[in-house]
Amino acid sequence: MLVPLLLIDDEAPLRSLLARILGLEQYLVTEAGTAKEGLRLLEKEDFPIILCDVKLPDGNGVELVSQFKKIRPASEVILLTAYGTIPGSVKAIQHGAFDYLTKGDDNDRILPVVSRAAEKAMLQRRIRQLEEKVGRKYHFDNMLGHSTALLRAVDLAKKVAPTDATVLLTGETGTGKEVFAEAIHQASTRNTKTFVAVNCSALGREILESELFGHKAGAFTGAIRDKKGLFEEAHQGTLFLDEIGEMPLDLQAKLLRVLETGEFMRVGDTKTIRTDVRIIAATNRDLLQESGDGHFRSDLYYRLSVFQIQLPALRDRKGDIPVLAAWFARFFADKMNRPVPELAPDFIEKLIQYDWKGNIRELKNVIERAVILASGTLTADLLPAEILFAADHESAGSGSSFDLSASEKTLIRKALQHTKGNKTEAARLLGVGLTTLYRKIEEYGLNG
Repeated sequence: MLVPLLLIDDEAPLRSLLARILGLEQYLVTEAGTAKEGLRLLEKEDFPIILCDVKLPDGNGVELVSQFKKIRPASEVILLTAYGTIPGSVKAIQHGAFDYLTKGDDNDRILPVVSRAAEKAMLQRRIRQLEEKVGRKYHFDNMLGHSTALLRAVDLAKKVAPTDATVLLTGETGTGKEVFAEAIHQASTRNTKTFVAVNCSALGREILESELFGHKAGAFTGAIRDKKGLFEEAHQGTLFLDEIGEMPLDLQAKLLRVLETGEFMRVGDTKTIRTDVRIIAATNRDLLQESGDGHFRSDLYYRLSVFQIQLPALRDRKGDIPVLAAWFARFFADKMNRPVPELAPDFIEKLIQYDWKGNIRELKNVIERAVILASGTLTADLLPAEILFAADHESAGSGSSFDLSASEKTLIRKALQHTKGNKTEAARLLGVGLTTLYRKIEEYGLNG
């Protein structure tokens, strides 16, 4: 890929020579002979690299660096001079220049320096693009659905986001608590700082303590060097504690101290460290009940639940299922470089009838599976057996004379018809083992 480069020098022969050399090195060079022309070009186009002479007829390159940076903060500026001096180079770097080269003396350095500057500039652009992408991804306006329960949760999150209040997100597993936490962070005044997440149920007690608070070298076997904890990493940002109800009681006491004083100590250390971190916690448990049973500190619960937001289960917002399913279908189709599939009415109907104990996470997995299996439109026969069985059983219970066995028999017959008798393919579509399918075929007399 050609990297755009702006070359500003009033010496036309030297400028043309440099342009040819850089052009052979995969740089797309645009030339300017004056500071005014260079600034005009920079206003119109984004140049990751600016190579500028110090002495120009209408300006000084060292003084121009700050103007370049004001227009294009992510661009890297390399200055060229016929008379290099140490004070000049120091002043150039202070103004934000990437490097300062002397013409003639540093000819061999020009290409390596430009290469390093290009790497830095392109990396900065990728970081900025990722930050913008993350900001868009975790914006409240991108929360999919219009159910009353969801909109109520979003409204509460919007109101608390600009504050530093501790937030407790509650709800069943898979309801999107981490997505809400990141959206709150992105809408806060801390959004330029770090968002760090840790699952308190995924780590053992000692590892979790070290991850949160860090440790000193020699604090325990394997601690060969000092390690920063997440409270240090998230300084001035947000720390998301998922599954907070799984945290051991002794660590709950240490967490409470951080919340109350803003201070903690690394494992094995005696020095207190101060931190400025916003805490967002999440749980699928009833922490009030857990505290009553002695499994969770009541003082920590009241400290965490300053502002509590209940996220609705998917079965309580079934009207949002079609839009969620369509979004996931588009997401996975794009990821697999496939055309975006349509969702057949029977496919949507089965999704709405299902109870979704795994909530949005389960729906996401089901749609991914369907996109993988589909050759076009997403139809009901691409859904796992448990969803089809549940939907058929619900229909049977609403007035049909069929029982669950009859529904299962009908579904197996449909799968065999769809696969033209291919039992391996039918088992795959039904989401059951081949041995199980053979047993069911025998049981229901479907061999004929």
